[in-house]
Amino acid sequence: QVQLVESGGGLVQAGGSLRLSCAASGRTFSSAAVGWFRQAPGKEREFVTVLRTVGAGTYYADSVKGRFTITRDSAKNIVYLQMDTLKPEDTAVYYCAASTRTYLLLKSYTSGASYEYWGQGTQVTVSS
Repeated sequence: QVQLVESGGGLVQAGGSLRLSCAASGRTFSSAAVGWFRQAPGKEREFVTVLRTVGAGTYYADSVKGRFTITRDSAKNIVYLQMDTLKPEDTAVYYCAASTRTYLLLKSYTSGASYEYWGQGTQVTVSS
């Protein structure tokens, strides 16, 4: 069992930065792939990025590539999402998710169906 808790959301001006944290409990988290998704009001949930521990690798949505960075502190069981050069269109509730299906192709983690565990979400609002 894995429990995920996001934090670090808030209000920031366009061009600013935020760092989100996804703190996990549960022994299977150490090898799980961890992804970030977001959902804006009236829109479907969309993939942001994933970090896979087994086999390594990261993958980013085109909309955030070059601006967002996912990293992991294994000692603390925390995955971070560093978000730079934020835009108003980045406004959304951000969710982290964990998948113990470590054998999937990296691109498979762009689907929410690949994850078994989800956090409660943290709001990010970017003002223009």
